[in-house]
Amino acid sequence: MRAVSEGFDYVIVGAGSAGCVLAARLSEDPEVRVALLEAGAEDTQPEIHIPAAFPALFKSSLDWDLLGEPEPGLDNRRLYLPRGRMLGGCSSINAMIYIRGNRADYDGWAQAGHAGWSYDEVLPYFKRSEDNERGEDAYHGVGGPMTVSDSRSMHPLVDTMLEAARRAGHEHNPDFNGARQEGVGRFQLTQRGGFRWSTADAYLRPAAARPNLQVLTHAMALRILFEGERAVGVEIARGGEVKQLRAEREVVVAAGAYQSPVLLMLSGIGPEDQLAPLGIEIREALPVGEGLQDHCMAQVNYLTDEPSLFMATTPENIALLESEGRGALTSNIPEAAGFFRARPGVDAPDVEFHFAPSLFFDEGLTAPADHGYCFGPVAIAPTSRGRVMLRAPLPDSKPRVLCNFLTTEEDRESMLIGMRTALEIARQAPLRGVERAPFSVPETDSNKDLMEFIRRVGQSVYHPTSTCAMGSVVDAELRVYGCEALRVVDASVMPHVTRGNTNAPVIMIAERAADLIREASGAQAAAGVA
Repeated sequence: MRAVSEGFDYVIVGAGSAGCVLAARLSEDPEVRVALLEAGAEDTQPEIHIPAAFPALFKSSLDWDLLGEPEPGLDNRRLYLPRGRMLGGCSSINAMIYIRGNRADYDGWAQAGHAGWSYDEVLPYFKRSEDNERGEDAYHGVGGPMTVSDSRSMHPLVDTMLEAARRAGHEHNPDFNGARQEGVGRFQLTQRGGFRWSTADAYLRPAAARPNLQVLTHAMALRILFEGERAVGVEIARGGEVKQLRAEREVVVAAGAYQSPVLLMLSGIGPEDQLAPLGIEIREALPVGEGLQDHCMAQVNYLTDEPSLFMATTPENIALLESEGRGALTSNIPEAAGFFRARPGVDAPDVEFHFAPSLFFDEGLTAPADHGYCFGPVAIAPTSRGRVMLRAPLPDSKPRVLCNFLTTEEDRESMLIGMRTALEIARQAPLRGVERAPFSVPETDSNKDLMEFIRRVGQSVYHPTSTCAMGSVVDAELRVYGCEALRVVDASVMPHVTRGNTNAPVIMIAERAADLIREASGAQAAAGVA
């Protein structure tokens, strides 16, 4: 082994939604040296910051651009799986939706034996991270780094869709992150003044000038370095050179639900059936990469003569965004939502809707060529489980990802009922009044036609979790079993996926992890003094 150089107290792998939070929080102590590694670039591309432009980032150099394995529940189609490859990670490429999930998610984590993760215990971390423009109350905080705001777009077509949903019997909910989640209403967004507000904006940029924080972009993590059972650093490739960064206190892997398991497996931590065939020596046999959960979405699309987001990039809208921070370009596209209990007997919503004043089809990879709108079911309490697998023993080899969508009866039933709900909303007078023609809808409402449609258009809604889950790969303090000084902090540690968009929960996880890491460091220092 080469000599380990460039020493730090903490080395964090991944400058995404979790990594930026960790780097900012841990470097608050001027005596602590922190290195933050990002495989991608800085977040300077203009499309990152213009909310409505986020689909333009798909399949760019700022996207990991993964291609999934054939999905047995979706006619063996291979799905496009975008992931942010830049400072801010997925918070720099996502739709900016601020949803925490349901109280039942976190209480379920705690009831499964993961101490400290109940709703009442994690709520203070949500509030600590938040600067909500609506002000402070029992559920929301002000003064935190993450600006949470109402839409500056407020597109009229979204109002029409929400009115149709109310006519179909669904109650209005002004705050999905408040006392209850069910109902229909507008999202709050991670935006400031109409522009995207990523974790790089909120956490990293204010901390970047600290002399004890070093941010390395274009730094590809090759493997975790060990001395005995203790993680002591990370080997990286950067600028054509291989370097080794030493971590005196801890290595923290925050590379996301796809890349974190890859790095662990390349470092000898993972299942034997993945590592042995590739000649990787097994350091710790753990079910890394197993238990993948994500949300499957199927949208219905309709054409309209009403103005939508089609052709929104006009000089007038650009000027409106730049001068006043409002207008069509501030739209996050899915501006509103609904949360429903589709299947009988469930104790919390199992279906989410996204309402968008635009066509959205072909996994977002084909730009609309006409005015339209869309909405439809997302299965947010999936019972299907997938897997992340190594393709080759090379750090830059893209992993094999099987979401395994809709392979259980429960998930298929949720989507069927959700699709019927969508068609019922589409039939209401407010939408009948603006519909020109169907663009992408099921042939009929028979189970056969609905499932054929879902299998044809179903896609990931980009919420992968649980591939290094608490209870199987890490403990309740996010420490990797069988290893010292090594944690995972990102969506991969979720015991099960939350009911809704996952960016806010990841920020919360990182906020709590920062406290856990600082507490452990303090305890070690006290023990050393004693």
